[in-house]
Amino acid sequence: MNQLFARHALLPDGWCADVLLEWNQAGDLVAVTPGSAPAAGIECVEYALPGMINLHSHSFQRALGGRTEFAGDSHDSFWTWRDLMYRFARNITPDHIEAIAAQLFAECLRHGYTSVCEFHYVQRQPDGAWYDRPAETAERVIAAARLAGIGVTMLPVLYSYSGFNDSPLKPEQQRFRTDADDVLRVIEALAPLRDGQTEVGVAPHSLRAASIAQINAVLAGLPPERPVHVHIAEQQAEVQQALAHTGRRPVQLLFDQVAVDGRWCLVHATHLSSTEVRSIAASGAVAGLCPTTEANLGDGLFPLEDFLAAGGRFGIGSDSHVSQSPVEELRWLEYGQRLHHQRRNIAVSKEQRQVGEFLWQGALQGGAQAAGRPVGALAPGRRADLLVLDDGHPNLCGLALHEVLGSLIFSGNDNLVRDVMVGGRWVVRNAQHVAQQAIAARFKHTMAELREFR
Repeated sequence: MNQLFARHALLPDGWCADVLLEWNQAGDLVAVTPGSAPAAGIECVEYALPGMINLHSHSFQRALGGRTEFAGDSHDSFWTWRDLMYRFARNITPDHIEAIAAQLFAECLRHGYTSVCEFHYVQRQPDGAWYDRPAETAERVIAAARLAGIGVTMLPVLYSYSGFNDSPLKPEQQRFRTDADDVLRVIEALAPLRDGQTEVGVAPHSLRAASIAQINAVLAGLPPERPVHVHIAEQQAEVQQALAHTGRRPVQLLFDQVAVDGRWCLVHATHLSSTEVRSIAASGAVAGLCPTTEANLGDGLFPLEDFLAAGGRFGIGSDSHVSQSPVEELRWLEYGQRLHHQRRNIAVSKEQRQVGEFLWQGALQGGAQAAGRPVGALAPGRRADLLVLDDGHPNLCGLALHEVLGSLIFSGNDNLVRDVMVGGRWVVRNAQHVAQQAIAARFKHTMAELREFR
């Protein structure tokens, strides 16, 4: 049996003292015992907490970071950014995809993510033909996750149309083209890769890119416990297009024609009516919030306060990867609400008044649900995924225990994550990823190749 002793560990009910953590060779926690005494020879740490789940990732977009921050001739928006992303995506190869994903995942791990949900839509060759293996690019992302040591939920994307009313795809979207049969074939091809570190679900890209009939066809062929993610109501223009073509807002349209439940993750859901807020909360679905990307693209602010009041569940993702830090996502999730409401300390409940602890625990619970994997808590039966904080850092000096997560999220920009374990294996030690140099070298080579296509 493998063991770690934490003087303070964040358990599902809050911080506990003198916790002995034990896990088996498969990487699953088998015992979590507060009030223990440290035995000789067992590693002891000051602060241990569950690793965060990144519930929304387009890993290849990590290579675009900082390269789209220039003004065009008209007002820039999500849609002008998307055109730049399409131009980048047309030249990326499977080798590039794997190298970029490995770099991203190593960075995510160093900052405290231990699981990622990959919303994967670059599935065809640049000319629109399939690779010899239809799951080629998805397999490359999973290979990168295994190299880096992060848990992954692979979500092959259903992407058939360029807009509502079944508008045909544009030439620059042909790499993404799939129908219901295509997606189910990719999911079947990935089945042998499912294990303690890997799950496979599905992702209808959006209601503008996949029809309701297609979504229901995929759901009929998908095992009922698998996660389902979808982009929805991210921009005002999307809402207006949905109203013009269907007479209903995107979330309303989805709920009217699809059985949405707790295995669903509605990504962004930025622009909601009050009825839609209550519908998502009542369904048990998770709102997948990506504040740094939503800010970078000018999407808007999710109605968090109303959603929480309705009992809604949320998680966080880094999406386009302008940041790889869960701290930054959670910080800006709260700060966006403060700016909107012109008040402080929004993300709390009657039971939990500490903003940092409410955010971390809430994002763990929603993220684990969206990932469809046994993660997100230091508890028997969950994966041995945990973070050790740098207790020697000044930001953690002299704090009461209930102040630790508040300081982690809202104090300074230093990374306070010292060590990271995933599935019972240390993948970050002393803030360095165990394969950091080799992964970075391959990423640099890939970026040099991609610069030639500018």
